[in-house]
Amino acid sequence: METVYINSPLGITTITGDEDGISVISVMKEGEISAVVPEVLQEAVLQLNEYFEGKRTDFTLKLNPKGTEFQQKVWKSLLEIPYGKTVSYMDQTKKLGDIKAIRAVASANGKNPLWIVVPCHRVIGTNGSLTGYAGEIWRKKWLLEHENPIKQQSLF
Repeated sequence: METVYINSPLGITTITGDEDGISVISVMKEGEISAVVPEVLQEAVLQLNEYFEGKRTDFTLKLNPKGTEFQQKVWKSLLEIPYGKTVSYMDQTKKLGDIKAIRAVASANGKNPLWIVVPCHRVIGTNGSLTGYAGEIWRKKWLLEHENPIKQQSLF
């Protein structure tokens, strides 16, 4: 496994992976930026930088997150949420087929090891609230605004 630390608008981003794919992308409050990007992680760094620059709306990385079969199913469903769109936890749970599993689905979202690339930030409360985000709510708000930059214009 190789790891690289890059700067992003939301903090130091950690990317870990190998030939089998990217297994972790996470954000930290502080840390030291890597001087060298391992070859196996160069595409992930490129694509994340393009995302933050507003030049990329989807990722084409080989992913290899570690999790239970249920978590993998939940994370796969997150990949179906289009860029710039949101769904509620209940919508996601219904799509997975068991509305009684809403807490388990929310918990699996919270354990998503692939920040941004597997877009758990696109899941919101049924009432539209920005609830439940392991990366802190302010980052979720930033990501959603980044993906939907259309601002309401003032009438005056």
